[in-house]
Amino acid sequence: METPVSLLSLQPEIEPDRSVEQINRAEVVDIPAAPAPLLTPATTVEPVLIYKTVDELSVRAANCRLCSLANTRTQVVFGSGNADADIVFIGEVPDSDEDQQGEPFVGSTGKLLDRMLISIGLDRKAVYCLNIVKCRPPNGRDPRVEEVQACSLWLEQQLESLQPKVICALGRVAAQTLLKTEETLAELRGSWHDYQGTPVWVTYHPAFLLRSPQQKQKCWSDLIELMEHYGC
Repeated sequence: METPVSLLSLQPEIEPDRSVEQINRAEVVDIPAAPAPLLTPATTVEPVLIYKTVDELSVRAANCRLCSLANTRTQVVFGSGNADADIVFIGEVPDSDEDQQGEPFVGSTGKLLDRMLISIGLDRKAVYCLNIVKCRPPNGRDPRVEEVQACSLWLEQQLESLQPKVICALGRVAAQTLLKTEETLAELRGSWHDYQGTPVWVTYHPAFLLRSPQQKQKCWSDLIELMEHYGC
């Protein structure tokens, strides 16, 4: 393990802006036969796909049109990294760099995440990174309820396939979605939580740290607790 380096030493960077057929219905279970509107929280039955590996899911997700973000995205940002990793880092939504490159945590936020991982002795190749929502909302806005619910089709199967030992939720949207809570990030930090039997630890998103570098010390403490508790 490399000698930890405090996040306080990391200099803030410029904040970033916050192929193709529809999923074959013959491969989907429990989708209503009649044409349905975009997913809504109360009425739509979530479809369940039969794909099990991350690679299979990624291929199918690339064609997803389950919500209106399919009309504005450049490409689906499914996830990247080591599919056998013990730890999974989950962000919120793709930013403009991720939307263009098709990978999570690239550009300024990706560089900061890399340094965050190095500071606790980890390499990006040793972990898996993904976002709650796989397509960038227009103008970097927060995802809407129906968009989060539509993407839960992919998220739940992605995590089931990965089977991580621990999840680190980066940011409020990621934490609230995983834990199905309206508690604030401040309330969720500092305590262990549970996602379907998997321990969840909550800290700040790298994009937030670029805007608020004075919070890097708190994030550093969160990451140290994560590693000391699980030693991933």
